[in-house]
Amino acid sequence: MLMPKKVKNDRRKMHRGRMKGPATQGATLAFGDYGLVALEPSWITSRQIEAARIAMTRHIKRGGQVWIRIFPDKSYTKKPLETRMGKGKAPVEGWVAVVKPGRVMFEMKGVTEEVAKEAMRLAGFKMPIHCKFVSKADFNHIPIGNGAMAQEEVA
Repeated sequence: MLMPKKVKNDRRKMHRGRMKGPATQGATLAFGDYGLVALEPSWITSRQIEAARIAMTRHIKRGGQVWIRIFPDKSYTKKPLETRMGKGKAPVEGWVAVVKPGRVMFEMKGVTEEVAKEAMRLAGFKMPIHCKFVSKADFNHIPIGNGAMAQEEVA
C-alpha cells in the first residue's frame, strides 16, 4: 500500500483540513490517453487506491500502462473503542489522499477505449465517490474567457 517513506515527527499527526472548491492541480490528463476523474470531494485511503489499481491491471491483463495520480500523504488517527474523551490525540491509523472534484486519479495508455472504459468502471466501483471516465479528446478545448472555448490543434 502507498504511504510516505519518512515523515517529520511534528507532521505525523495532521489536522483534518478543509476540502473547499474544485481541484486546481492535477485536473487534466498528463501521461495517458484515458483517465478517471473524481466528481465529489473525499479522502481516498491507500487501501482504496490499491484496490482500484488491482481491478484495473487485472482487466487490462498485460496490455497498457497505468498511472496513479494521487498519493496518500495525509495521516488520520483513530482512538481505541470504548475509550473516554481526552488523553491526547490518538496514534496514526492510516494514510489518505485528499481528492477534490475534477481531480484525475488514474490514467491509462496503450489499450483501446473500450478496454480502458471498462477498467476505469471497475476501478470506480472501488472508490467511495462518484467518478467519470475521460479521454484525451475531452481536454482539447482551451478556455479563452467569458465561457467561450477555442479548439486546440491536435497533431
